[in-house]
Amino acid sequence: MNPNELTVQSLRQIILDQSFRARVGHIGSALCVADLIHALYHRVLRVSAPTDRDRDRFILAKGHAALALYGVFYQKGWVTREQLNSYCTDGSLLGVHPERGLPGVDFATGSLGQGLSIGAGAALSARLQKSARRVYVLMSDAECNEGACWEAAMFAAHQRLSNLTAIVDVNGQQALGYTRDVMDLQPMADRWRAFGWSVAEIDGHDMTQIVAAVKPGSDRVPRVVLARTTFGKGVSYMQNQIKWHYWPMSDDEYKQAVREIGGQS
Repeated sequence: MNPNELTVQSLRQIILDQSFRARVGHIGSALCVADLIHALYHRVLRVSAPTDRDRDRFILAKGHAALALYGVFYQKGWVTREQLNSYCTDGSLLGVHPERGLPGVDFATGSLGQGLSIGAGAALSARLQKSARRVYVLMSDAECNEGACWEAAMFAAHQRLSNLTAIVDVNGQQALGYTRDVMDLQPMADRWRAFGWSVAEIDGHDMTQIVAAVKPGSDRVPRVVLARTTFGKGVSYMQNQIKWHYWPMSDDEYKQAVREIGGQS
């Protein structure tokens, strides 16, 4: 694969190309976590192959951003260009949300509020099996409205699951409004600390900050990284606009988006 295809810019191009081809939404959600997922798979996760038993586990709790995950799988050589181009077609394993049958996807997700519970179970399982594997869960800030998230947070802290890292995509919005209006969870950092977690707050588009925050440290408790991101990052007319949670692009919108990320249409 051309080294230029391994960049974050290339990942954003994949998101735009495939969402436009399939005429589906969730574009803004995928664009805002592109840096996070790219950093994890290219610089943090210990995954030599998706079949490696002791590989680190990644759970995309905000499953509607799956297109960013599929793009990284393509960059890693785990899916072919033909498979990538099957996104959202009949019979494809590359749906709007991750499906278990796709190599690299350990857990099907998309029902918000369940990802952290799965991650806590996977982290405890690793401990019981005396495995060094770590578990990373990428959540949305709106997902923290769900009570199940806080049950999982309490469980993980009680079990002192230091091999578990949650990354919260703090983009400030959700399907039907801005999080401050739907259910304000600020101050988010204080809430997680109160539940017994180690907390880091970072710029979710700064690769250096991302890698430093999610790499294993000396914490003896689970860690949460609050990553401030811009919804629709890189495309001016999408940034912080609620409608791009679901809206597909027109021909002209696609061309403008590709120009703005510095890609090719």
